[in-house]
Amino acid sequence: MNNKLSEPPSGGINNALDDVVVQDILNSFTDLRQYSKEIEKELKETENKSIQDYIKESANIASLHNQISACDEILERMESMLVGFQTDLGSISSEILSLQRKSISMSQELSNRQAIRGQLSQFIDDMAVPESLIVGIMDNPVTDKEFLTQLQVLNHKISFVKEQSFKESKSCLDVKDILEKLKIKAMSKIRTYLLEQVYKFRKPMTNYQVPQNNMLKYKFFFEFILSNERNVAQEICNEYVDTMSKIYFSYFKSYSGRIMKLQYEECTTKDDLMGIEDTANRGLFNKNLKHKGTVFTIGNRGDVLAQQLEAPIIVPHAQSKNRYAFEALFRSEQYALVDNACREYLFVSEFFMVRGQPALDLFNQIMGKTTGLLKKNLESFVADCYDTIALFLCFHLILRYKIMCHKRCVPALDDYWDNLERIILARFEFVFRLNIASIRDCDPSKFNLEMGPHYITRRYAEFSAALVGISENFPNELVNCLLAELQEEVELFILRMAGIFPQRKEQLIFLINNYDMILHIIMERTRDNCKEAETFKSRLSSKSGEYVEEILSPHFGELMQYVKECEYLIEKGKGEDVKKLEAKSLNIVQIFSANWKKSLEELNREVLLSFPNLVTGSSLLQLALTQLVQYYHRFHKLLTPNVRTQLTNIHLIMVEMKKYKTNY
Repeated sequence: MNNKLSEPPSGGINNALDDVVVQDILNSFTDLRQYSKEIEKELKETENKSIQDYIKESANIASLHNQISACDEILERMESMLVGFQTDLGSISSEILSLQRKSISMSQELSNRQAIRGQLSQFIDDMAVPESLIVGIMDNPVTDKEFLTQLQVLNHKISFVKEQSFKESKSCLDVKDILEKLKIKAMSKIRTYLLEQVYKFRKPMTNYQVPQNNMLKYKFFFEFILSNERNVAQEICNEYVDTMSKIYFSYFKSYSGRIMKLQYEECTTKDDLMGIEDTANRGLFNKNLKHKGTVFTIGNRGDVLAQQLEAPIIVPHAQSKNRYAFEALFRSEQYALVDNACREYLFVSEFFMVRGQPALDLFNQIMGKTTGLLKKNLESFVADCYDTIALFLCFHLILRYKIMCHKRCVPALDDYWDNLERIILARFEFVFRLNIASIRDCDPSKFNLEMGPHYITRRYAEFSAALVGISENFPNELVNCLLAELQEEVELFILRMAGIFPQRKEQLIFLINNYDMILHIIMERTRDNCKEAETFKSRLSSKSGEYVEEILSPHFGELMQYVKECEYLIEKGKGEDVKKLEAKSLNIVQIFSANWKKSLEELNREVLLSFPNLVTGSSLLQLALTQLVQYYHRFHKLLTPNVRTQLTNIHLIMVEMKKYKTNY
């Protein structure tokens, strides 16, 4: 605080200096008056010098004064000029705002005029009837490209005027009459042309695809007539329907009549059933087939469902010397229908512009009589048909052609296919049940006593394999049920036939031969895992095991019986009683050692003579030898050490058995 008090104020620096000067004067003891005079004298001198300097610079000062005055005038003029500029700028700003408002207004007016000009221009173009339109419709032929172009223009103008007339546009009255006249002229020319194309179908030997293609090229003609005069469109449609209906009916009636003359002369009858005795005096379908078994064998008839499915149709006059099964003729007839019907459906849908139910109705008007004829012909055939394979092949032809139609996007024949399916399946079931009844009612005592495969069994195997093979990709519940019933009756028949043989071994041989033959045929022509194959595999395995026991018994019966008795005693806990049978076991060993080679030879001869199928005989022999080896091992375990030493070495037996192993 003391420091602050001692510091001089910042504003009193000069006073402090003066005080210092005064203090110095006082300290020097100088006379203040004298000092004042000196100071006054110095000031005077300084003033004089300043005056002299001003005098010297007077001209410059005067010039500077003049310059300042001139600048002042210039600045004054600039001020007035800038004030004028300010006034002018204010005026320009108001003018710019006015011009901006006028520009916006003019831009909107221009936009409105351009918009209405475009609409008005389009309206005038749509409404006006140019000379080129009149000349194009009146003078050009309908097949000329210019006519089609002008027709599309005319159709647009007619539609436009019709639309504007609802809005009460007065300009419609100016062109309405001329458009009406042009429309009448165009429809007259188009009607004449389309009717000419329809009438071309009626000429004999005409390839009607040509006029159809011509009509499709000018399908806009019908669209024009349909949109402007439905009565004329209906007339053309009716004329086409009437013409094509008669053409298709006439063609298929003639074709069906001629192609059926190529059928085999000898057909199946009610006497050609599975369970009826084979008279071996018939020829069926082929001169080389002389017995009734061919009725149940498919052979190469299944080709109609494979490579022949889409083969060219049979031409009657070119194939007059050939003969065919009914399913081949049926295939040709139905494929011709599929080809024509699909093309016709697609044509009427495109040309007459119909879809869905209207398209189906129009198609049925055209093809209804034809499909009715083919349906009636099929009913006539199946009424007397007893050829189940032919019926089944025809049924599957229908399934495949139905799928083919769907792939071509043609559902029009669905009802027709369904009707054919019902007709064929009803007859198929009827004839199938006749065959089942024939097996059920046949008398086994009328047949020869032969242990080989029975011909009725062979018929069944061929027939069953054919049906199962055909229907693998198209399973049918009715067919499966019928096959199951037939299989049951055939198994019962085989058992009844086997019961005629007096000896069990003969019965087993008969059963194995028949089961083996059935299984072989079914597995050869169907999948290995089909139901029928599995059933007969089980039957064959069971009877084979029993047969092996039966043929081993005469040669090794004592050994087998001994093994069974001893194993029974051991199972009951009477193992000590086995030792009491040592003498009996020794006798069995001696007999076995003396006769085993001879017994093997007799077994081999007996088995091979009993089974015509060498593979089956060989497999049964190997099964018998395997069973014998198993008995021998079990017998060996039951013998006492003393008796076991006299037993023939198993290796010698195995070496001997290898002689009877075949490579079938």
